[in-house]
Amino acid sequence: MEAARALYTLLGAATLPWLPLRLWWRGRSEPGYREDVAQRFGRYPAAAVRRDAGLYWLHAVSVGETRAAAPLLQRLQRAYPGATILMTHMTATGRETGRALFGDSVVQAWLPYDMPFAVRAFYRRFRPRAGFLLETELWPNLVAEAHALSIPVYLVNARLSERSARGYQRFAAITRPMLGRLAGVAAQSDADATRLSALGAPTPVVTGNLKFDVIVPPEALELAGEFRRRYGAARSVWVAGSTRDGEEALILDALARRPLPGQPLLVIVPRHPQRFAAVAELLRSRAIAFVRRSSGAPVPADVGVVVGDSMGEMLSYYAAADLSFVGGSLLPLGGQNLIESLAVGTPVLIGPHSFNFADATRGAIEAGAARRVSDAAALVEGVAALLEDRAARATMSEAARAFHALHAGAADRLWDWLAPQLRGARAN
Repeated sequence: MEAARALYTLLGAATLPWLPLRLWWRGRSEPGYREDVAQRFGRYPAAAVRRDAGLYWLHAVSVGETRAAAPLLQRLQRAYPGATILMTHMTATGRETGRALFGDSVVQAWLPYDMPFAVRAFYRRFRPRAGFLLETELWPNLVAEAHALSIPVYLVNARLSERSARGYQRFAAITRPMLGRLAGVAAQSDADATRLSALGAPTPVVTGNLKFDVIVPPEALELAGEFRRRYGAARSVWVAGSTRDGEEALILDALARRPLPGQPLLVIVPRHPQRFAAVAELLRSRAIAFVRRSSGAPVPADVGVVVGDSMGEMLSYYAAADLSFVGGSLLPLGGQNLIESLAVGTPVLIGPHSFNFADATRGAIEAGAARRVSDAAALVEGVAALLEDRAARATMSEAARAFHALHAGAADRLWDWLAPQLRGARAN
């Protein structure tokens, strides 16, 4: 083991006694964190897992990665119909999303903490023929142990912002050998590929962003229609989607200073479910009338806010709105996924901080599907302008659908690159 990885492992070992307490604490608001805790330490149930046709492993840390994994998962199932698909997560929301999307068609487990004993137990238990890490979920011991066991692990749908690249570069003694042990890297963009290559990744290919290939299911559009009926069919609606801590207060402050004409409805959908109650309390403390989506109740005309306290319905929230603001971007958090709003043709406003989705945001703005706002006050001004300009919204909506369609096909490009390598691995 390299000295840098040995030190990393030693420091990680020092945190192990505290990790169950951390899971218990997080489980206060998200009970899923208290499920199957032993798996985090490499202890998996003894129930049989079919391996006669092989086992393929996908790791999707949270909700966005789990949804993005769907096109790859479907191609694996078509290519290897008898194989077992193992899906691992790190977050309770990712695990819940995987269960909702894929049900019994996959085996779900927690990814173990990145300690050699836990990672080895994971590989002994499942013995995957190949593994696929979504986006930038990289762990030095996880990758090193797979390499030692000749298990090919691919980094797919890979993205790496300039900020993250600088962070990885500071720990090049760990990063470079870790990336060098990967069987291959499929990046979202040329910029991602360049940054990953500079850090030691083995000749990344550019296949595009799998999130453009996620299909909008008919039931999501049906639910959007139901939402719209609850909101009031004639009422203007805008969504603040995937908001992060602190952003709701900024938006509400800006609205207090500059109320929107015509009483449009604001639907706030926090990024993390543990914040649903906090956002409701924020509204209550300001004496702002609101309805929670979970109540299933219609929204009275004199109520100005809905709290979207549900998981897995983001597409429906966007499809039910006249325009959207995509959160994580008013504060320096890097922004959240704007592709879902584009997929249903809803115009997008986004704040100044979007480095997590830099290429998609830049392209959407250039295509006329999205607009950048500098702060919360500019956001409210932008909402007011677009709600008053139906023609501008229609133009942005058409541009959103065209931009989304233009960037589809990443799953096919990824599979064209992966399939020959997987066939070669099976033959050896």
